[in-house]
Amino acid sequence: MLARLLLPVALLVVGSPDGHAQPAAKVHRIGIVSPLAASPEPPTVRAFRQGLRDLGHVEGKSVVVEARYAEGRPEIFPDLLADLLKRKVDVIVAGSSIGALSAKKATSTVPIVFAGVLDPIGSGIVANLARPGGNITGATFGAGGSGVAAKLVELLREAVPGIARAAVLFNSAEPASTEYLREVHTAARNFKLTIDQFDAGDDAALEKAFAAMGASGAQGLVVTGSAYFGGNRAKLIRAAAERRLPAIYFFSLFPDNGGLMSYGGSAEDSYRRAASHVDKILKGAKPADLPVDQATKYELVINLKTARALGLTMPRALVLRADRIIE
Repeated sequence: MLARLLLPVALLVVGSPDGHAQPAAKVHRIGIVSPLAASPEPPTVRAFRQGLRDLGHVEGKSVVVEARYAEGRPEIFPDLLADLLKRKVDVIVAGSSIGALSAKKATSTVPIVFAGVLDPIGSGIVANLARPGGNITGATFGAGGSGVAAKLVELLREAVPGIARAAVLFNSAEPASTEYLREVHTAARNFKLTIDQFDAGDDAALEKAFAAMGASGAQGLVVTGSAYFGGNRAKLIRAAAERRLPAIYFFSLFPDNGGLMSYGGSAEDSYRRAASHVDKILKGAKPADLPVDQATKYELVINLKTARALGLTMPRALVLRADRIIE
């Protein structure tokens, strides 16, 4: 009788056939740095978390995600990354080109997965998409040389029939800015469109750039890829609206927040695909052996409410081509 009573206790203590307690499953710690604001949680970070769930991970049980936000100030990426490294994260997910480059400088040992990057080769993040090498790989939402920046010019010209002069806003701190400008100017020459370029990487420069645009006679605006622009999209959208400038952006969060239109890969999808790389790394894969996952779909998003506010009638053919319309 006593033996029968003690048996369940013994099984609880032993816990395994060989008489040794089973080790608890490791909870992996994932650090993510985003160029955007923390509140509300960006759809990119939500997409990454959903990607992990789709792969069977449960936050708090198999993984812990520690998110850090630059709030539109890319210069604080090094501090955010240093904090994550102190916390002994197993993988770093770095949003934007500047974020990925900052992560590369911060560590050569902790695996890095980038997301929301337009041109990883042109930005100097990796030398080869098939074999990225080192401790970094990731998922793009566009690729340099794919003509995305040129397409922005083409679509702006369609949206504003008769446009003769446009502005392009770029951030020279972005590693791929030279490539963006080259594509924009090439497209402008093909369309016989005069382009004035304006460089901004902080609030003072942005205010100065928009003031100069207003005096330039620009009839439209092309906004190229930049972590600073993405994190400060409300300022850009407001400045364009105040000057009644039809603008096309590189990221769908702009029209989602009141900008006129955007064209590019889905940043949310990029973060979701990055979760797949993280999953493989947690299971033992090396970043160097994981090819960069490239965007295969580009989407055109148009905000018709903003078009009406600008007094702009969007051509029907352009509206019909849009992947998503915001009324």
